[in-house]
Amino acid sequence: MSDNTTAVNRGRFEQGLTYSAYIDQINVNRDRFDQCRSSASEVINDDDATFFKTAVADGLSKVLVLGEDWCPDVYRGMPVISVISDVSGMEMRVFPRDQNLDIMDEFLKDGQHRSIPVAVFYTDDMSYACHWIERPALATEEMKDIDEALAKELAGKDEQIVRDVRRERINSRFSDWQRATISEIKQLLTQTMNK
Repeated sequence: MSDNTTAVNRGRFEQGLTYSAYIDQINVNRDRFDQCRSSASEVINDDDATFFKTAVADGLSKVLVLGEDWCPDVYRGMPVISVISDVSGMEMRVFPRDQNLDIMDEFLKDGQHRSIPVAVFYTDDMSYACHWIERPALATEEMKDIDEALAKELAGKDEQIVRDVRRERINSRFSDWQRATISEIKQLLTQTMNK
């Protein structure tokens, strides 16, 4: 966040959708959200749950998530945040990015990109704690490696074939990327709680 002004207060936060209400109103990719929610539930472990419960006990009790249902990073990442919310008792509210650009513009990636999902953590009194954006570093690195490998392996092939192989390789990495998301969020919250 660039300064102390924010579009988010308790009233605005409460206007957000619960995760289940968000899923009920989405237009595309519900099956992918459900698949990623299921795998996220398997990836999170007891130590993670204990960590997030402790964070809530220490006052980091709310998470606001910005996303859109058409975005692969959102249907991979938002379900992880919802599992964290469930295991910890953290209150989660979802805001469609394109209808909430005033909030989105407080959390631009590199100060300029409206990358999603964004998970913004708040204390009991709605003070900003920290935020996480888009995808874990591991996913960014591996997506680049996948794209470079496909450019060599499938040079000159039909674009649809390349997209299908890319999707298959990326899908095979979901669980590791979800694990990396949990680790990055734990690291952010640890830094916040130790300030």
